[in-house]
Amino acid sequence: MKKVLAGLAFATIAFTGSVSAQDAPFAKEIKARQGLMVYRALNVGVLGAMAKEEVEYNAEAAQKAADAIVASGQLDVSMLYLPGSSNAENPDSTVKPELFTEDVGIGAKAADFTAAAEAMQAAAGTGLDALKAAMGPLGKSCSGCHEVARIPQN
Repeated sequence: MKKVLAGLAFATIAFTGSVSAQDAPFAKEIKARQGLMVYRALNVGVLGAMAKEEVEYNAEAAQKAADAIVASGQLDVSMLYLPGSSNAENPDSTVKPELFTEDVGIGAKAADFTAAAEAMQAAAGTGLDALKAAMGPLGKSCSGCHEVARIPQN
């Protein structure tokens, strides 16, 4: 009898786990893409703090942050942005459903980000004035994607 109860308990736990996973479609993909955005924001924050002169300009740290931003833009993230992984299907997602149903120009926005990130990479380690000049276009490219693809954040 104990074996039967143990088996039923195990089956209940296993079934409950699978139902929970189904309740949050694409949870791993959403968490991964959010992690990528946190990583980018961390590096943009390093550059932004220098540009605002909140911290002392450091060429090595600026270059490292810019290099990381460019590297993050070279990743193939297509497996992280799948139909069914928007905020309409999963409230943990901040991606608008329109990203998957309409032509919101995300390809052009991604190209703008790549160009701005590469410009920052070229400028970041060369001096504070160059970093400041590259900061505006980088920030604009980030907000360009957010405007068309991300649910507004408080």
